[in-house]
Amino acid sequence: MSGLAIETNQLTKRFGDVLAVVNVNLCVKQGEIYGFLGLNGAGKTTTIRALLGMIRPSSGDVKVLGEYIDPNGRGPWGRVGYMVESPSAYPELTVHENLEIARRLHGISNKGATSHVIERLALSSYAHRKAGTLSTGNLQRLGLARALLHQPELIILDEPANGLDPAGVVEIRELLASLAQDKGVTIFISSHILTEVDRLATRIGIIHKGRLIQELDAEKFEKRRAKRLAIKTRNLEAALVCLRSAGYKPVVQEGILLVDNEHAIEHPDEIAEILVNAGTPPMRLTVEQQDLEEYFLQLTGDAK
Repeated sequence: MSGLAIETNQLTKRFGDVLAVVNVNLCVKQGEIYGFLGLNGAGKTTTIRALLGMIRPSSGDVKVLGEYIDPNGRGPWGRVGYMVESPSAYPELTVHENLEIARRLHGISNKGATSHVIERLALSSYAHRKAGTLSTGNLQRLGLARALLHQPELIILDEPANGLDPAGVVEIRELLASLAQDKGVTIFISSHILTEVDRLATRIGIIHKGRLIQELDAEKFEKRRAKRLAIKTRNLEAALVCLRSAGYKPVVQEGILLVDNEHAIEHPDEIAEILVNAGTPPMRLTVEQQDLEEYFLQLTGDAK
């Protein structure tokens, strides 16, 4: 697939004196998994609501699947699945009944679509339970089931892992990855669980104080994350002294020696040899890479 699934041009949204989103230019390619990151209040949900035509931008415009989103609610909604903030459901109706209503609204003639999505989201045991009695995690699954029911080309999800246990988070991650890889579905996902976004997204956008401060694909992100050599030894002080004598500048963090010298990272065997010759051999010596959370906090800290 080619082209853009989502495109915004100078998207801005003002609530009174508060600028929630400022000149945001998003470009989300068809078939990619785009991770949209930001602190609480950064403008993530406001942006998503603008993408779905739920709010009118103060200025700028939005295109979804090649169509401009206008204030009258027109858009390619039959090709879009979404879940924004907390999922909603008719509490007195069962899971199956809630999804049957969604099936009819989408004009899906295949009655098996409801059973299929219930099974896919592991809701079979709860199909005849009232939605109002579901746990937070299963209500989240119901919201995801409704978003996927009509097999959309684009899925927009705001915090899809809310309330899910660790096994459920993995299941949803694998499901979304398979939709993108096997079906070419575009997935736009906002989340505060940075490790999940790191594992899933093919491209990442970071919004801070309403402004999109960085967009980068997974490969570039991999190159930008800082690396360091982590060393654990029985005699921390002796190791610290010998490495300083060898011209390195290690720092100590929670009982671990960290060296960010490029030569040391590329030649950890030389560091091991220095420590062995000094009589303080390493118990552990590994090259670590800065994770998404560290990178995110570093970036947003610089942007304040």
